[in-house]
Amino acid sequence: MRAEVIAIGDELTTGQRLDTNTQWLSQRLTELGVQVAFHTTITDELADNVAAFQAACQRADIVVATGGLGPTADDLTRDAIATATGTKLVRDEASLAHIEQLFASRGREMPERNQVQADFPAGSVPIHNPHGTAPGIEMSIAGEARDPCTLFALPGVPAEMIEMWEATVAPRIVELQPEPRVIRHRRIKCFGVGESTLEAMLPDLISRDREPRVGITVSHATITLRITATASDEATCLASMEPTVATIYDSLGDLVFGEDDEELEHAVVRILKERRLTLAVNELATTGLLAEWLQVADADLAVFRIGKESNVSQIAKPHSSTAASALAEKVRSEAQVDIGLAVAAFPPDRDGPDAHVCVSIALPDRTRRLRFPCAAHPAILRSRTAKQALNALRLALL
Repeated sequence: MRAEVIAIGDELTTGQRLDTNTQWLSQRLTELGVQVAFHTTITDELADNVAAFQAACQRADIVVATGGLGPTADDLTRDAIATATGTKLVRDEASLAHIEQLFASRGREMPERNQVQADFPAGSVPIHNPHGTAPGIEMSIAGEARDPCTLFALPGVPAEMIEMWEATVAPRIVELQPEPRVIRHRRIKCFGVGESTLEAMLPDLISRDREPRVGITVSHATITLRITATASDEATCLASMEPTVATIYDSLGDLVFGEDDEELEHAVVRILKERRLTLAVNELATTGLLAEWLQVADADLAVFRIGKESNVSQIAKPHSSTAASALAEKVRSEAQVDIGLAVAAFPPDRDGPDAHVCVSIALPDRTRRLRFPCAAHPAILRSRTAKQALNALRLALL
């Protein structure tokens, strides 16, 4: 089954409010084994709403919409669904009684305008909203040369939406499925090469017609391979992923540093703990980013020691390899740790064709000197440099 999630509201299309409902609903649909194929965000305009509902109901088996069920003139979901399906709005007396009771229980007089919240497209079913005045809508809509689409319209208020989803919508979707299905993901994290280079190292795993599917994304130079499997239960999903996971590890070797939410700093801290080694950092170009990450990854400071920051103005050629080595050895000695990691300053012309940032790792028996090109967008250069330093340390430990 394929789904579309529709979010309604001018505040969303203008960027004044972040659409978290779509993210949450997509995660829940995926957990139920429903493939989310489309996200649509629309304004509070009737014609736009009608067009969006008509398109969604022709291309998806499940449509879940949020927003537009309030009592004001810009709440048009009821009217849009009725127009899109060629039906009339019919008042549901039970829903109206519930809305009136809610106002009475809160000691408030119900405005006449709130009565429209009890209006539903003919042929639809109200979705009970225990703690809100906006009941939802469930409606089966016939398609052209296809099975009917089931539409669920829920309030935009997250607390109400979540409660109604869990109590009513999720169980209904399970009933609608011809057989039990679940979708599960596994994310493998890599660092050290570019996206196209990494893909070339994999034997046709990114093909869109394979099962399980493998997708590739990049964020701040970290590459994530996302494996997605669909099956009747979670155990079967996870088992079906194993051959693909094994192929990825065999093909990429030390480029893989972790899985799921693990980042490079977590991988480094894990190895340090396994080897019972301690670390301190001295950083110029990354201006404290390494220390920040490592303190989070090593919350009890079991292996990370906070070193004294160096004053760049007192260092001759602070961007040089010699400066990086001196800083690494200095922090290792002063912090009395096993390993000192240092990042020199960025070169004066970091956009030059031969611009590099120097990194040094002071180990118990030797000091390693490395340098990495400054070939990155300015917005990610600092974080990419920090990751390069961490990855160099990870590889040195391995």
